[in-house]
Amino acid sequence: MARGRIKVAAHVIGLLLFTLPPAWGQTTFGTVVGTVQDASGAVIPQARVILTSLSTSEKRTVTTDPSGGYEFVNVLPGDYRIDVEKEGFKHFTREPVVVQVQQSTRIDLSMELGQVTQTVEVTAQTPLLQTTTADLGQVIAQRQVNELPLNGRNPMNLVALAPSVVPQGHSQGTPVGQNPFDYANYQIGGAITNQGAEYLDGVPLNNSYINELSLIPTQDALQEFKVQTNNLNAEWGRFAGGIINFTTKSGSNQLHGAAYEYLRNDVLNANNFFNNAKGVDRAPWHQNQFGGNVGGPLYLPHLYDGRDKTFFFFSYEGFRLRFGQTFTESVPTLAEKSGDFTDYRDGHGNLIPIYDPLTTNTLTNTRQRISCNGVLNMICPQNINPTAQAMLMEFANPNATGDQFTNASNYATASSGGGDTNEVTARVDQNVSDKQHVFVRYSRWTDLNLPIDPFKTKVC
Repeated sequence: MARGRIKVAAHVIGLLLFTLPPAWGQTTFGTVVGTVQDASGAVIPQARVILTSLSTSEKRTVTTDPSGGYEFVNVLPGDYRIDVEKEGFKHFTREPVVVQVQQSTRIDLSMELGQVTQTVEVTAQTPLLQTTTADLGQVIAQRQVNELPLNGRNPMNLVALAPSVVPQGHSQGTPVGQNPFDYANYQIGGAITNQGAEYLDGVPLNNSYINELSLIPTQDALQEFKVQTNNLNAEWGRFAGGIINFTTKSGSNQLHGAAYEYLRNDVLNANNFFNNAKGVDRAPWHQNQFGGNVGGPLYLPHLYDGRDKTFFFFSYEGFRLRFGQTFTESVPTLAEKSGDFTDYRDGHGNLIPIYDPLTTNTLTNTRQRISCNGVLNMICPQNINPTAQAMLMEFANPNATGDQFTNASNYATASSGGGDTNEVTARVDQNVSDKQHVFVRYSRWTDLNLPIDPFKTKVC
């Protein structure tokens, strides 16, 4: 009886899932469109057009309409081959056809009279001019994404390759040690910084707190991305300036993998002038970035052969940064910590008077100078607030000669800083049929900034 109820519940859940209204969202797919004609320019209807992925052998088939047109939608970015067949015409083949993220690629084909067993092969570059859409943007292709040198391997830095994108403060380099609002601190199309929208495989990366970027993809896990700057379609919203559309890699029929480590340290670093002047040692610097990735067909010996059908991709990257940071600060003198401000002067050597807030008269708008036993600018020990006294103890004592009059910049030190990041990306693709392709992806990024303690009091 229990098993029967479970079956009924499963059928009801399945029925509900299939009858739910579709949820439309943003995509990172491309489109291939075109027209099939003969040598005289006349259109050829009912021609069979086959689009084949060169990496996974996935095939998709459509038939040209009465005007000779064909269209493949929701095509994953990558390299493809187009085959066209029609009785009375030679078999036509063209490759490679490059499909890019959020791009509509137009490939018009011309067939020759002859036998289907004869083949016409065309090798040509995919046209870069977009004639089917009005939006403006720049695709940063896989080779640029994966091979351009980046300090910290932050792919957000490559956004600046697109026209009308201007990086702003602290947006370049590694995100470790930076304010989270620096991650997407780019002006796109003249708009306010941090007001663009970022997507990974069509999933928004911005959270609700002032549009903050919640994840930065790993460089080696990206297939490519597009920066869209103008005339965007109505599917996009909640942005000002532009859209950054990332797409992750998928596996292929060939097993590929890589491992890497990038190391920077302070062995060849020189100390700076100000450290030498203050007698502070050279600041340490250690940066390690390491990881690897692997992708290919899902193959389980004697159980499952996923070639042409099931593919996986996995990547991991770790980042470790430890550095010394020089601080030149102004701290209270020993006399000031005890309440003695008799030498509290401005930059010209003039004594700065200190007033007692408890003596303020709001009617006459007057107040009295602080004094202790007749000594001006002196706070009696019993009048010092215990909480303020405890806070003063968290300031380090001066260790350097400050300004002649103000004692400014009387403390110099070097403190450690840095942080750790870890990111995992896992993706599985399945070719269900020539009309259905599904994939699932999991991404996790952790970013931990270490505390900075220049006063060595463990209060950061």
